[in-house]
Amino acid sequence: MSAPRAPQPIPPVVAALAGDRPVTAVWVNELGGVTFAIGTAPPTEYVKSYPGEFAHLLAAEVPRLRWARAYTPVPAVLGAGPGWLHTAAVPGRSAVDPLWSEHPETAAAAIGAGLRGLHDALPVPDCPFGPPSWVGAAAPPDRLVVCHGDACAPNTLMADDGSCAGHVDLGDLGVADRWADLAVATMSLDWNFPVAGDGSSAWEAVLLDAYGVAPDRDRIAVYRALWNDEPVAPG
Repeated sequence: MSAPRAPQPIPPVVAALAGDRPVTAVWVNELGGVTFAIGTAPPTEYVKSYPGEFAHLLAAEVPRLRWARAYTPVPAVLGAGPGWLHTAAVPGRSAVDPLWSEHPETAAAAIGAGLRGLHDALPVPDCPFGPPSWVGAAAPPDRLVVCHGDACAPNTLMADDGSCAGHVDLGDLGVADRWADLAVATMSLDWNFPVAGDGSSAWEAVLLDAYGVAPDRDRIAVYRALWNDEPVAPG
C-alpha cells in the first residue's frame, strides 16, 4: 500500500457519497484498490474501492470492523456495497505519514504498543472469525490472540503525541498466534522506514520492546514465510 503517484478516477459511488465535499485518493494497493478521503483538514470519512474480483475482501472486512469496534478503536462502518466500503475516520495519522516517517523510533514503538493493546483487548473466546487467510498450518502457538491479520506499519494510526490511536484494514482479522502479527509488523518496518548502512534495522527491537516480548526467531521465520507464500522450513 502506498500513496498514489498519479491521479485516480473517482468511482460514481464515491462521488455520490461525497456530495459537494472534496474527495482525495490517499492510498493505492497492489490489488488495484484505492482508498479515497472525503473532507479535508482532517478527512471525516473514507471509502475503499476494490476491483470486482477482490470485492469479497471488503465484504469480509465489514463484520470484522463491527465486531472489533466494541473493544478497540477501529473505523465505524457507514455503508458498504459490491466493491466499496464507507467508514468514518478514526482521528490520527498512519504510522507511515511523513510526520512519523521522520521519527521511526516513535512510530515503531507506537506500532508495538498498539498491537499489544489490540491483542489484549480483543477476546479470543468471543471471536467469530477463524485464522487470517494466509496463516495456514504453522507452529504450535506461543499465545493465541485475535490478530489484526495485516499488521503492516501503515495500518496503525498514531495520535499527535506519538501514541497508537487505532487500527485500519481489518479484513483478515482472526484468531492466530500473536507472532503472525508481530512477524509481519517487524518485517514491514524496513519497507517504510530507513535502515542502517549495513542493511540492518534497529526498529524491530523497538517494536518488540514496546509490545513487551523478546524476539522469537523461529516463529518470526515461520510466519514471514507464510506471509510471503514461501516454503516453511521444518522446525
